[in-house]
Amino acid sequence: MPATTVSLSTSAQTDDLDVPEETSRGVSDGKIVKTYIVTMADEPAATYEGGTAGIPATAPDTGEKLATKSEAVTQYRDFLNTRHNAALRGASVGQSKKIYDYTVTVNGFAADLSGAEAARLQRQPGVLSVAPDTIYQVDTITTPDFLGLTAPGGAWSREFKGGNTVIGVVDSGIWPENPSFSDTIDGKLKYGRFERWNGTCVTGEQFNSTECNNKLIGARFYAAGWGGQAGIEKQFPYEYYSPRDADGHGSHTASTAAGNRGMPVVIDGTNYGNASGMAPRARIAAYKVCWGRGGEGGCFGSDSVAAIDQAVADGVDAINFSISGTSTNFLDPVELAFLRATNAGVFVAASAGNSGPGAATVAHPSPWITTVAASTHDRKAQATLTTGDGKTYTGASAQKSGTPKLDLVYAADVKAASASAADAALCDEGTLDRAKVAGKMVLCDRGVIARTAKSMTVRDAGGKAMVLGNPTPNSINADFHFVPTIHVDVEARNAILAYIQASGPSTGQLAPGQTVKDETAPLTAAFSSRGPLQATGDLLKPDITAPGVDVFAAVSPDGYFGRDYDLLSGTSMSSPHMAGLSLVLKSAHRTWSPAMLKSAMMTTAYDVDDANAFDVGSGHVDINRAIGPALVYDAGVADYFNFLCGTEDTTEPALCANPIDPSNLNQPNIAIGELAGKQTVTRTVTNAGGGTARFSVSVQEPAGVDVIVKPSSFTLPKRATQTYTVTFTTNDDAAFDEYAFGELTWTREGGRTVNSDIVVKPVELAAPDEVSGEGVAGSGKFDITFGYTGPYNARAHGFEPATQQDGNVKDDPTNDINTALRTGVGVTFHRVVVPAGTLHTRVSLFDEYTDGNDDLDLYLFDGAGRFVGGSGSGTSAEQVDVANPTAGTYTAVVHGWQTDGPDANYTLFDWSVPADPADPPNTLKIVSAPTAAVVGETETIEYKWKGLAVGNKYLGAVSHNRGAERIDATLVSVDNDTP
Repeated sequence: MPATTVSLSTSAQTDDLDVPEETSRGVSDGKIVKTYIVTMADEPAATYEGGTAGIPATAPDTGEKLATKSEAVTQYRDFLNTRHNAALRGASVGQSKKIYDYTVTVNGFAADLSGAEAARLQRQPGVLSVAPDTIYQVDTITTPDFLGLTAPGGAWSREFKGGNTVIGVVDSGIWPENPSFSDTIDGKLKYGRFERWNGTCVTGEQFNSTECNNKLIGARFYAAGWGGQAGIEKQFPYEYYSPRDADGHGSHTASTAAGNRGMPVVIDGTNYGNASGMAPRARIAAYKVCWGRGGEGGCFGSDSVAAIDQAVADGVDAINFSISGTSTNFLDPVELAFLRATNAGVFVAASAGNSGPGAATVAHPSPWITTVAASTHDRKAQATLTTGDGKTYTGASAQKSGTPKLDLVYAADVKAASASAADAALCDEGTLDRAKVAGKMVLCDRGVIARTAKSMTVRDAGGKAMVLGNPTPNSINADFHFVPTIHVDVEARNAILAYIQASGPSTGQLAPGQTVKDETAPLTAAFSSRGPLQATGDLLKPDITAPGVDVFAAVSPDGYFGRDYDLLSGTSMSSPHMAGLSLVLKSAHRTWSPAMLKSAMMTTAYDVDDANAFDVGSGHVDINRAIGPALVYDAGVADYFNFLCGTEDTTEPALCANPIDPSNLNQPNIAIGELAGKQTVTRTVTNAGGGTARFSVSVQEPAGVDVIVKPSSFTLPKRATQTYTVTFTTNDDAAFDEYAFGELTWTREGGRTVNSDIVVKPVELAAPDEVSGEGVAGSGKFDITFGYTGPYNARAHGFEPATQQDGNVKDDPTNDINTALRTGVGVTFHRVVVPAGTLHTRVSLFDEYTDGNDDLDLYLFDGAGRFVGGSGSGTSAEQVDVANPTAGTYTAVVHGWQTDGPDANYTLFDWSVPADPADPPNTLKIVSAPTAAVVGETETIEYKWKGLAVGNKYLGAVSHNRGAERIDATLVSVDNDTP
């Protein structure tokens, strides 16, 4: 088919088109144009089992650490480095472009490359992947009491405090002078030398070797992703080019996990009690990978992988990673680094993300990571606001002082002449009119800028107090503000605003803040990211929840106005609780694997009242119960590779000798993303109790699903294992395409229980989303499994040849799609006609159809200018799909994120597959298919095609129908082109 160009414009300004912020931010945050992470085929030292001539295996035995300083490990790491250099030479890339070698948890390297160099490297023998670097953002006083650590008979009273363990904190660095990190308390040395440590204290700006001690035993920093020292000094002139923490986030997470016990917290002259880490006797090693403050900086994946690699080599027992991450990609380099870390006996906790309360927002999908949600704890700092109409509102407040009755105004109503009402409503810097604000209480809306920065704006304008209101549902937080402040929820904010905007003067008075016991705790934090998991429906995330709202811990005085401690909220705060608690648990069970530690904490967690398993996973951690579990679920690196192979998501097919259905990974919880009638899953438990015991099962069945467990009881000696199966069968009450929740509980004689959450989604049928082939004629087949009994028929649609449009796009110097849409620079527009009666529309770009090594992105808008979808990877392989689209003329936007010259030539492809099987060209035919459905049965559909022309790509579909009702469709793509 001849290619045609149908461009609307190449430079017109388009204010009517706009890409949603979460989409454009995801594209921007998800790639970088300079640094690439190259993954190689050989196993890294943490999982190398031998096979290279003259170099014995280096993978540690179960329960052992990697022998970093052994001759075998040194020799093997040198061997891997030579392979890295050989790949560079083979691609004609100088070794000077390499910024990191990875040899412990990942075999590969990071390098600053052009697009052409990256493409050449991808073709080198032994190279598995070449991926653009990514940048991510960083996402307790009474919590030890709330968690039961200090209770009589609790973990600390039994001396399970993390002694002889090390936590590696991969974050924004550390403030070493904070007493939470001192080895001397009350003038006495409390820590001896840690003998098995391989790490060191790397010196740098305002950080010398004496900053480390026998508590803070290691500190390193990584900035190559930012361009090293020159890049840091240019972008963040206030930063320390050293492990020193300019932000405060890393100090907070480190002290939450393992800060010293009983450190006095005095803030602005007020004593707030004593702070303690979860594992107060554990040692700390800080690995600085995050630079800048707040959202202006971030943490590059290349730096994070280097830090993880080194932390494992140094000998840490756990890693906390309170940094955002992928939601979809098990093969993300950071996720893979953590995979091999588990084989070296390292427990990994990571934050679930702060994108709640929306569904399917949880990050860090990998099962070898403990992904932690955030919830409240039982200390609540609050105050009350009384307005002039006699109404009282309760909100969060850390301030101890109240106010007299003050005039109450809304920030947007007292804006400075040069400010917009929208900016003033947020109390952005310099947006308030001092003449209208002086001496008053100001209602400011939450959002965009830091909460405490808003109270600074009020103070600078002469205001005496602030009401911080949530304009949408979110958490309320007790921060330390610059004027007396109360933070109220959306309902209170709306009521207060209505009162202000009613006729007549408005007033407000704040009562002094107080700390009260919150009997409702724990409750899920509104910001905490939720499941279901985008990466696969056959895995439940998050795994567990821990305190993450208003957590007191150490900070950097530089980032927190001279304070040593402050309140922070986020899953960044809940994750180090779990990392520290893993070391408490390891104190009791020295030989347990990371999976066993994770299992014990998950299966002994308790329910959270306002939450389901997508909110909090197994529930809220209960460390004292976890110390004495009845059964545990174990898994190792081989199991995780089998899981990856089952998801068909692996760069290492040689390791796929025994792929498993992802639902069969041996972990505590059970998830089935598509339950078509009937499915059986398998689990294996280990008796972790004190001796031989008998166990029996009980099940809370998901709605509409029958559950049978075999065996339903067993007797098991200590340390012995037992395999059992769980068969799920939908019944007449099943609600298709809706998740159903349940629970499976094993009870040991004497009463100890082991709980597993169940999440299943019954479907009418399970079929592949897409199958593919090539050639002018051919055939194929695929299996479907039925979730119902009744009529069934399969129908063929298409094939449709692609409409091809040649185009040219200039490079966008801003790398921002919405800026490009406004200016017309860096975008090209194409009409895509979607006929009436279309089953599926697809618009695509392909790397092989650009004239160089370009990174182009693709966005689609409907005829009314509404955003339909976007695709923005690190290459030009982009695809937007629309099922059952509304007919009309759509606009496809090609964005020149990075071209390898001033512009890029490309070809845009689009298809619209007809919904009516009778529509021509009818080149796709059904050869055989079942004519009836039987619940739980699997059948095969065979299809064929002929008469396709050479030189194009084709798209068709096989629809699955229950009588006249179309249930689903499997797309069929055939490539018959050679660009």
